[in-house]
Formats: sequence, structure tokens, C-alpha cells
Amino acid sequence: MAIAWVGGAAFVVSLLYLGYFFLVTLASSEGDSSAVTRAVVINALLFAAFALHHSVLARSGAKRLVSRMIGTRLERAAYVWIASLLAITMCALWQPVAGLLYTMKAWWQVPFWAVQALGAAVIVSAVRVIDPLELSGIRQAAGQAATGSFRIVGPFRIIRHPIYLGWMLLVFGTPTMTANRLLFAAMSSLYLILAIPWEEWSLVEDHGDRYRDYQRLVRWRVIPGIW
Repeated sequence: MAIAWVGGAAFVVSLLYLGYFFLVTLASSEGDSSAVTRAVVINALLFAAFALHHSVLARSGAKRLVSRMIGTRLERAAYVWIASLLAITMCALWQPVAGLLYTMKAWWQVPFWAVQALGAAVIVSAVRVIDPLELSGIRQAAGQAATGSFRIVGPFRIIRHPIYLGWMLLVFGTPTMTANRLLFAAMSSLYLILAIPWEEWSLVEDHGDRYRDYQRLVRWRVIPGIW
């Protein structure tokens, strides 16, 4: 239980640090203009390490392997621990990329804030459907069976991955777009798009016809009416 609770705390810390990273660190347009390629490559490798963990260890086969190694009760907690540490490492080792694409002034910022507010609202509405204690592995560590269920409520009635849409609105809706922010927004959004088929294969494996029925009921993955 101590491992799970500390892991949950690490997850919260990583989210807070990620927010600081986007709002403060990536807001800088300073950097070595002669080493842009090097910075982009290093940042891409850092993000790839974070993303591969999510893509590999979140799959059913990897979960079963980890469960055999450390036990079912700690499988989710281990995932959360690794994800949190990788997120913190990526933010801490990020290499600054020089450049400022645009910055809005005065009232021109309002539409951008509105887009970000919409993204935040979509994420909050979707996260409310998820059990945070199960997500962090605390219920599993306590010996409670994870339901792994999903409910077709809120934004899940419109698109199948509302958290991804909310994320894209947040990172691209900023009124000040530096090269750092654009690189991070592009890499994270591309990853989410590429990861959706893998995630849905796992969901079909876990829920079978119930998730297939949900796919037929809610056609759009991320963007209503488009994709």
C-alpha cells in the first residue's frame, strides 16, 4: 500500500511539474540557434522513451508479464511509478529550442484562452468518469479487483478519446507559441494519434463486443464529424 500511495503522489507531482514545464519552461524562446537539430533530436528521444513506456506497458500482454514478475496487486502501481519518473526526467532534461512563432497581445489573447479553457473543460469532464484510485493502482494494491469498466457518459458520448482532444486544444491553443511549445505540442499530439489504434485493440481485447458496440455507437475518435 505504501508503494501504491507514494506512486500516486509521484503521479500528482509529475502532473504538476508537467504543467509548470509547459507554462514556464517551454514559454522561453531562448536557446542555442546553432544547435537546434541536436536539441530537437534529444527532445524527441526523451519523449520517445516516455511514449514507448505508455504504448508497451499499457498493453495486455505486457501487463500479464509484469504481473507474473511482481504480482497483480503491484502491476498498476509499477506502471504509474515508471510513467511519473519518465515524465519528470523528460521535463528536467528538455533541451531549449530557440524561436518564437507568435505572441498575441491584449484582446487577441481571448480566443486562444477560450480554446484552452474548452480543452481543460473537456479533460475535466472526461477524467470525472475515471476512478483515480484505480488509475493510480491504489485499489489494486489493496486487493480490490480493478473493474476496468468504461461508462458512456459526458464527452464519451460524442468522441471516444475526449482527453486527447482536450490535450490538443490546451497545447495548441496557447496565445504565445514558442518553438519549444510547438515541438512539444506536435510530438505529443502525433503520439496520441498514432497510439489510438493500439489502445483500442487493447480495449477490444479487454471488453470484447461491448467495446466494438461502443465503436459503432460513437464513430468519431477525437474530432467530431471528422475523425
